[in-house]
Amino acid sequence: MDAVAPNVRGLRIAFVNVFAVTHADGSWTLVDAAVPFTDGMIRRWAEHHFTRPPNAIVLTHGHFDHVSAAPSLSETWKVPVYAHALEFPYLTGEREYPAPNVGAGGGMMSLLSPLYPKGPVNLTGRLVELSTGMSQLMPGWEVIHTPGHTPGHCSLYQASDRTLLVGDAFCTTKPESFFEASIAQAPELHGPPAYFTSDWAAAQASVERLSAMDVAVVAPGHGKPLAGEDLGAELRLLAARFRAVAVPENRLSSV
Repeated sequence: MDAVAPNVRGLRIAFVNVFAVTHADGSWTLVDAAVPFTDGMIRRWAEHHFTRPPNAIVLTHGHFDHVSAAPSLSETWKVPVYAHALEFPYLTGEREYPAPNVGAGGGMMSLLSPLYPKGPVNLTGRLVELSTGMSQLMPGWEVIHTPGHTPGHCSLYQASDRTLLVGDAFCTTKPESFFEASIAQAPELHGPPAYFTSDWAAAQASVERLSAMDVAVVAPGHGKPLAGEDLGAELRLLAARFRAVAVPENRLSSV
């Protein structure tokens, strides 16, 4: 994923993506940090494309498949880790995320979800609140609080080229069947991973908020990036049909 957007490149690791955002002064920021035991892969990828470490690691949220390499990478690179304040308890060893909803939508990922680490990762001493100093950290990028999948989930938007990094606010592959979908499914918009989404009303509101934005490129945590002038209409359709297409049957009453 070397050409996600003019200043964004990505690395796909199994079923999850990480992104590097390059800035005008030559610095860059790593967005998300993938699954366990991937710090070496991410570091080698970064060394291939950049001559210096990132200025920071930014986490869209603290689930294991977005954060696991962060402790090692932040220590090696001597850089801070930014996250929304509501994610801090899950990133400092204080709390674990709720147990997964195994009955969410079927698919291998849902069935395996009880085996996934649900925290906590301990980044004490490295954490900085994501809303602090972003104009210096990622010039031109806006932090958008998009809760629902987790309490402090955030997306990142750059208005100049209408690029949206959405984490797990929504996906471009069927979330409950990442492995199967990665082989056969063309990229298309889907809701957030249902087995780990904690607040469906908030998740729907977040997708509705994102659907109101002017978007030409979407780079998700799961699935391939999507681009095109019809992307906004597709996102508005996902928002309009969110309850029908995203919320699992055993959680419909919560929306």
